[in-house]
Amino acid sequence: MDRLRAAKPPYPDLIAGALLWGMQMLAAAMLGLYLRNGLETSRLGEVAALYFLGGLLSWPFALPVARFLAYDRPPEARFAAFFVTLTAATILMTAFLFAMEYRLFYSRWHAPSGSVVWAFQFIFTSISAVYQFLVIGLRLFLPLGLVCLVVSSYHLAKRMR
Repeated sequence: MDRLRAAKPPYPDLIAGALLWGMQMLAAAMLGLYLRNGLETSRLGEVAALYFLGGLLSWPFALPVARFLAYDRPPEARFAAFFVTLTAATILMTAFLFAMEYRLFYSRWHAPSGSVVWAFQFIFTSISAVYQFLVIGLRLFLPLGLVCLVVSSYHLAKRMR
């Protein structure tokens, strides 16, 4: 029961942390894009929004899970819990948002909603979008995203005793 109580983060940590994590992921993506092609893309706003929202929306899922896993553990285990949870949640949320945007674009050529054909199209379009994000989009988190991840995980592990 104590572990469940410890998993619930204070409300200000949830809100401020989500905004801060979103801004860090935005900065990481922009630096990654700058290093790869000097920010020359016609979709800079959409890329920025995707990575910011991926960070922002992943935080409320990652923080309670990481706090649950880190409760009453040594510092190294707390660091690992935050590191793995933030990594997985951020990648999954950003990939999910990318897949939904991808799906929205291709929906005009898909069968009517609710049909069996539509379900197959939805599933396979989403799978291919996630794959495409993992191959192309994951690189934008590097190198700054890794630094943000290490520093944030260290800070969170140190705060939670």
